[in-house]
Amino acid sequence: MRRDIFTAEHEAFRQVVREFVAREITPNLPKWEEAGAVDPEVWRAAGRQGLLAPDMDTAYGGGGVDDYRFHVVRGEELARAGTLSPAFNLHSEVAGGYLAQLATEEQKRRLLPGFCSGELIATVAISEPDAGSDVAAIRTTLRPAGDGSYRLSGRKSFVTHGLLAGLFIVAAADPGARRPGGPAAATLVALRPQAPGLTIGRPLSKIGIHSLDTVEISFDEVRVAQEDLLGQRGLGFLYLLRNLPRERLSIAVTSLALAERVLEETLAYCRDRRAFGQPIGHFQYNRFQLAEMTTALRVARAFTDRCVMAHDRGELSVEEASMTKWWNSELCDDVIRRCLQLHGGYGFSTDSLVGRAYTQARVQTIYGGTTEIMKEIIGQSLPL
Repeated sequence: MRRDIFTAEHEAFRQVVREFVAREITPNLPKWEEAGAVDPEVWRAAGRQGLLAPDMDTAYGGGGVDDYRFHVVRGEELARAGTLSPAFNLHSEVAGGYLAQLATEEQKRRLLPGFCSGELIATVAISEPDAGSDVAAIRTTLRPAGDGSYRLSGRKSFVTHGLLAGLFIVAAADPGARRPGGPAAATLVALRPQAPGLTIGRPLSKIGIHSLDTVEISFDEVRVAQEDLLGQRGLGFLYLLRNLPRERLSIAVTSLALAERVLEETLAYCRDRRAFGQPIGHFQYNRFQLAEMTTALRVARAFTDRCVMAHDRGELSVEEASMTKWWNSELCDDVIRRCLQLHGGYGFSTDSLVGRAYTQARVQTIYGGTTEIMKEIIGQSLPL
């Protein structure tokens, strides 16, 4: 399908990413899945290729190009390889978004060179055991210590790349920053894993994406200096609200690219696989299945590309980001399930693209805000 949102420069970048994925990621996925984490060297290799920070200032080692479409290209190519690991988008788009918008000059000089090179893997710690989609219910708390510093206590769950991360962007409730009668306040802090009192738990056992190490971390009176605060104290919820559309669009982009790739392979399989004397794609039921999926993906592609361009202009609304996130993630789940059925027994194997995708895609309807939360956000925006 021809897409007019990309320039020759984007397509040249796509070729670099595609070759990198084929060389550095695809051959190593099986051993990473078995090990339960990717090799940190792949992050450094990505940094050397300029894949991690295309929009960061060149003074810190970034690409210096303020164009979201480069992130889109990277996310699409990783998804087309049938994997959501390593989570370059979480590092570059989500954590990187907070650093680019909120970090002071001193923080940028201290953190961004390693961020851009892949030496410093960044992740976010927002969800908690009792506060997933309900971000306002977080209990991890930041309190003044009386000497100009703060103390952080609490727990965070489902922290992606928690074993590899060298920087955690943590959202914490901050009662001391709340104005009398005002809404609850939160503050973002940037912490290194070596901070005394910060404990990283064992990796969670998941049904898929085993190489995407996911942990729980706890904070026991962790000292937070003034220079560790990210942005203005008390405005954490505002920063989260501002950045979540970007995170949700990123999930929508990878969901759609993964579904498109799986359908592409399924079409080829249905041309080649024969049963009862003819290709299985010639059976009317199967042909209708393929027609339905192709149509749904074409419609989703038009809306998603529109959202990409809106975000690039700074015009993507919270509602439209929620729409594309829930629609694409659920569509991806449905397409992969149907494609696996068309593959029959061959699809029920981790050696197949559709088999790997089946165990990976399901979580996209959950992280970044569940489908139900996306519908609630959209519903609240309606003129009812």
